[in-house]
Amino acid sequence: MHADHSGRKEAREEGWTARKLLAKSRAETAYAAGEPILEVRDLAKHFPLTQGILLRRQVGAVKAVDGVSFDLHRGETLGIVGESGCGKSTVAKMITHLERPTAGTIRYKGEDITHLSGRALKAVRRNIQMVFQDPYTSLNPRMTVGDIIGEPFDIHPEVAPKGDRRAKVRELLDVVGLNPEYINRYPHQFSGGQRQRIGIARGLALRPEIIVADEPVSALDVSVQAQVVNLMEKLQNEFDLSYIFIAHDLSVVRHISDRVGVMYLGKMVELGTDEQIYEHPTHPYTQALLSAVPVPDPEAREGRERIVLEGDVPSPANPPSGCHFRTRCWKAQERCTVEEPLLAVPETLEQTPPDDPAHHPSACHFAAEKEEVLPSQESRDSQESEESQGAQESQESRDSQEGNA
Repeated sequence: MHADHSGRKEAREEGWTARKLLAKSRAETAYAAGEPILEVRDLAKHFPLTQGILLRRQVGAVKAVDGVSFDLHRGETLGIVGESGCGKSTVAKMITHLERPTAGTIRYKGEDITHLSGRALKAVRRNIQMVFQDPYTSLNPRMTVGDIIGEPFDIHPEVAPKGDRRAKVRELLDVVGLNPEYINRYPHQFSGGQRQRIGIARGLALRPEIIVADEPVSALDVSVQAQVVNLMEKLQNEFDLSYIFIAHDLSVVRHISDRVGVMYLGKMVELGTDEQIYEHPTHPYTQALLSAVPVPDPEAREGRERIVLEGDVPSPANPPSGCHFRTRCWKAQERCTVEEPLLAVPETLEQTPPDDPAHHPSACHFAAEKEEVLPSQESRDSQESEESQGAQESQESRDSQEGNA
């Protein structure tokens, strides 16, 4: 009787293992056929607001992220931009499981990893690494650089045997532009830019498939920014990496990204290729954001309209009803108050051809390209006439002064 029970148990375990392997095989097949390597659907993170000392009760919530959805394909770089406090870093932390989502799902290669823990989470984390924003607090001041970069090898010893670890660390230091002889130094002996490069080396140690880079170049000067961005592009091509690149610098995001997502107050408001977002934005917030980018060409700057948003960003603890951007939007109407726009190709652009740059998801009821306001021909002629007259008067004044002399 006991042997029969053991046999049935083993058969059940074998059947469960076979089903698990089959599901994994199907997921790998779908992924290999062109499915996204990472799928994020309706991701949300609400931090509770409590009141009271002994009997604490929740009186509200800060909606840091409130329903974000996007896909990331293999070998692709997805840039995420937006104002400070819009939820970019919180999205990054949820993808790497540093924060638990309040709602939504995260799928990696077809597998739901939203609620993983233990060994399963450890295996996934090897393939999804993060480069943190602050180069000062993200490094342990009591550990040497060699220990910091080599720590992932202690957690995943199968990547590098003990005898090869110091050589691997030296190689990583050289890859990110630091002297391999710095391996025994401590973080306080480096500048901010050098510390960030140490963080990047640590993120690359396990050769992950996805790297979530949260403001990885914000602490670096311009010349080093270019080196790090070029390095990330080189590694992406060499190791077939996928990046989620978060930054405030729109020019850097455009340089490295294949697609760009724009966030505002916890939501993704526009998503498209770099050409669609930078050359053909349809959401009012994206248009205002891009109008603030400095233009080095004086002639181009004269013909550009600056969009100045009125009011402050609403509190994420009490966001506006309907469209979150409506309190600052010049297009806002009654519909925006009662109906939340979805991140999809807008109704106003559904009739445009799919290859039209304006045909891309935008969370606005009245999304449309904004025509650039250029000075009229009469205005330009008048300005040229005034400049010519001013130059002539200046020349006459100089001639008069030379004659008197």
